[in-house]
Amino acid sequence: MQLLIADLHLQPSQPEIAQAFVDYLRGPAREASSLTILGDLFEAWIGDDCRGDFERQMIAELRALRDAGTRLAFMHGNRDFLIGEDFAADSGCALLEDPTTLELAGQHVVLMHGDSLCTGDEAYMAFRRQARDPAWQAQILAMPVDERLALAKQLREQSGEANTNKAEDIMDVTPSAVVETLRDHDARVLIHGHTHRPAVHDLIVEGEPAKRYVIGDWRPGQGWQLRVDGDSMTLESFTLG
Repeated sequence: MQLLIADLHLQPSQPEIAQAFVDYLRGPAREASSLTILGDLFEAWIGDDCRGDFERQMIAELRALRDAGTRLAFMHGNRDFLIGEDFAADSGCALLEDPTTLELAGQHVVLMHGDSLCTGDEAYMAFRRQARDPAWQAQILAMPVDERLALAKQLREQSGEANTNKAEDIMDVTPSAVVETLRDHDARVLIHGHTHRPAVHDLIVEGEPAKRYVIGDWRPGQGWQLRVDGDSMTLESFTLG
């Protein structure tokens, strides 16, 4: 069995979700051969060199799962794109490119965080290009920690304000971007998070049936996962706590 999750947005101010994640790593994830996290594990990450007790605990729990035999993989989200090699080494997570293609459940599958599919949101796409630029990231990581904390707070506030004024469809994926991604990677299954709109979508790509699995976010009382067993993929919600 393989498990995929996304969009936990872990933060000290939501201890119930953090504890649910710890319980998940100590419980269901121990039965899986692999656990893949498709971005936004943390609400914010300002650099591997800035870890408090909370971040260290989450990393230790991930490492314990890896040491118990479950393979771990992590893909950057739009909240934690500054996670780097030190996090990967300490947690035991392999860092995945976005997108990544692999064989899953006997099918050629594309994994993504999902934000790059929201091409209708031109302002966000411009920010994403900047935020994923290695030179920009190096500039940010060279800033003092207090300046990085202030910048992260500012970006979150700006994002929240901007999203309140955007149409719902702009913040969802662009259908043509989904089809183009599957076509370009010669795949018929796409798995992503980001939108917080869990669903399984049927579509047609190059005259062939295809599927898009959207993994939901974790919130008080409810979590989501995609479970892969043999040749089957199942999107599941479950109770936290």
